[in-house]
Amino acid sequence: MADLLIELFSEEIPARMQAKAADDLKRLVTDGLVEAGLTYGGAAAFATPRRLCLTLADLPAVSPDTREERKGPRVDAPEKALEGFLRATGLTKDQLEARDEKKGQVWFAVIEKPGRPAAEIVAEVLEGAIRNFPWPKSMRWGDGSLRWVRPLHSILCILTGDDGAEVVPLDVDGIRSGDTTQGHRFMAPGAIKVSSFEDYEAKLRKACVLLDPAARADAIWHDATQAAFASGFELVEDKGLLAEVAGLVEWPFVLMGDIGADFIDLPPEVLQTSMKEHQKFFSVKNPKTGRIEKFVTVANRETADNGATILAGNQKVLAARLSDAKFFWENDLRTVAEHGMATMSDSLSNVTFHRELGSQAERIDRIAALARRIAPEVGAAPDEAVLAAKVVKADLASEMVYEFPELQGIMGRYYAQRAGLSDAVADACRDHYSPLGPSDDVPSAPVSVAVALADKLDTLTGFWAIDEKPTGSKDPYALRRAALGVIRLVLANEIRMPLDRFVDMQLLRFKDATREEVPSDGVDMIIDEIADHGVFAAAIETVLKKFADKDGAEALASLKTDVPDLSADLLAFFHDRLKVHLKGEGIRHDVIDACLNMPASDDLTLLVKRANALAAFLNTEDGANLTQGFKRANNILAQAEEKDGVEYSFGADPKFAEAAEEKALFTALDAAAAKIDPAMAQEDFAGAMAAMADLRAPIDAFFDAVQINTENQIVRRNRLNLLARIRDICMTVADLTRIEGK
Repeated sequence: MADLLIELFSEEIPARMQAKAADDLKRLVTDGLVEAGLTYGGAAAFATPRRLCLTLADLPAVSPDTREERKGPRVDAPEKALEGFLRATGLTKDQLEARDEKKGQVWFAVIEKPGRPAAEIVAEVLEGAIRNFPWPKSMRWGDGSLRWVRPLHSILCILTGDDGAEVVPLDVDGIRSGDTTQGHRFMAPGAIKVSSFEDYEAKLRKACVLLDPAARADAIWHDATQAAFASGFELVEDKGLLAEVAGLVEWPFVLMGDIGADFIDLPPEVLQTSMKEHQKFFSVKNPKTGRIEKFVTVANRETADNGATILAGNQKVLAARLSDAKFFWENDLRTVAEHGMATMSDSLSNVTFHRELGSQAERIDRIAALARRIAPEVGAAPDEAVLAAKVVKADLASEMVYEFPELQGIMGRYYAQRAGLSDAVADACRDHYSPLGPSDDVPSAPVSVAVALADKLDTLTGFWAIDEKPTGSKDPYALRRAALGVIRLVLANEIRMPLDRFVDMQLLRFKDATREEVPSDGVDMIIDEIADHGVFAAAIETVLKKFADKDGAEALASLKTDVPDLSADLLAFFHDRLKVHLKGEGIRHDVIDACLNMPASDDLTLLVKRANALAAFLNTEDGANLTQGFKRANNILAQAEEKDGVEYSFGADPKFAEAAEEKALFTALDAAAAKIDPAMAQEDFAGAMAAMADLRAPIDAFFDAVQINTENQIVRRNRLNLLARIRDICMTVADLTRIEGK
């Protein structure tokens, strides 16, 4: 057995590419070795700014001999079939064997391949990996044809066994493999000869290179937090920045500097964003004031003056960057002080949201109209929700957000506060984008929730209206994220709202906007009717009667099919995202399907409440057995109805019951219905399912003692109607036909 060490040494690899590149190297090499018959005991990959490294343990010296038999065409098959088989196997006809089978003689190929030395396989696989490496961007240099992310300088490739280290011979466009690497570019330049991975890692550390990215990140975090603590400050955690900086240095050297007094009063988010995006600096907070007053930068070397020159240069560049940020901030505040936020919002009429969906200003009007309707459902004041919706996008027109788009919403809150708006409105500016991801915090303030829901529903209904839905893995407008945001807002705040109603309202607004012949006043009337009565079909029929003799009546009537079709499709999209969300919480997809087939499936809070109760019920012995009993009853009933051509749903009569178990089932069904119906009316799903569980024993006893398809047709029909009652009672709780059997 031998251990393999590979290093690909180049100019600086962008930090954002390093982790994936290390994984890709590991995948390409290990997959290639295994495919060639060479196994290994373990593998680990590492990356620094100038190198990718892979180490594999316990490679055999030679791959095993292989023998493969392939069945070919019949001996009397056409000649072309035989020629194709010979090409696929690489053999000649005289090397084939004719063997007797049931349908005649068949050609068989026996392909024997001797084992190959590990070094030969490694060289072949590594060259293929280098030449076909999946860099997001790559370049050529010199006269060669090789492409790499940055010029590749050397290849280290050695096999280390009991007899010592052996260089695996390899030549890629004139770059020959060897057993040497390079230390730190400035602190320990020069070649380093290595004999194993352990020797390689140790010598690199002596040459001021920390090979493991996790070790570099730990060193940066430890030194930075200690430096901040020593001065009575706190380092602001940023895992993404930490990972990026760890990919920029091979020998991290932490330095802490001061932010100029002219900039300390800038919003902390502005300071953090500017320092992170432009300089890759960590922010350091004063715990007493909450202000960002210092920064941490990470150099790639130690210096004789202990980093003083580096720090001075960084502070000078930072001051220039923050001067720009201060200029933007003061200009925006001046605009807000003179004109309020209206000027910013008004200017969005010149900003296109989407060529088919209008400007940002038009979008804001739609969001405001929907937020007014949603507000009572979430406990918000409608006028305050409308005011918030009118200003939450205003900061998109600010100079600060133009420079730092990631601060949208955050800056809106500051501007709203400076404009004298309420805290609820200011918070909505910041929070209405949330939640952006599965781990993002969910807003709970009523105004924020109303506007956040309106914003996301407007986005979804808009793109549905113009048929720009996600397809496969493509989701350019982040509509899956928007749908998950709606789901999390509703569930986290336990909101009871008929989602379908608000989807219909917004789809109507888009149909009004995208089709000139649709009368706006008619659309407004339909929306009012939906808001009052909640039923689209009835609402549009009511309005159509009023438009019978008016222009636009025909266009208005066309909405009868357009909107429901889109609405149903979008609701199905919500349900698909809900399945993904609940799967992470351990609820099976068939349990959700069983609940989706019940009334009010657009009330997501109610739907999840029902699904949780059903999941708990099915995890009990009674629940699992009752489901099987229900399916048995349903299958027998379905077969009988198909055979007889009638529907058995006319009510079973206890006077025709013969067996004691049959009579007991009548009694049990009456008792269960008496409990289930009021429990369902009160949305006590757990109580309804507990009552349903009481049916398990009577149903089991009934099937054990009673023959359904008896010769007495009156008794048979009565028993089939009794099965229909079992089905009907169970189906009032959930559609158990959707539950998958075990």
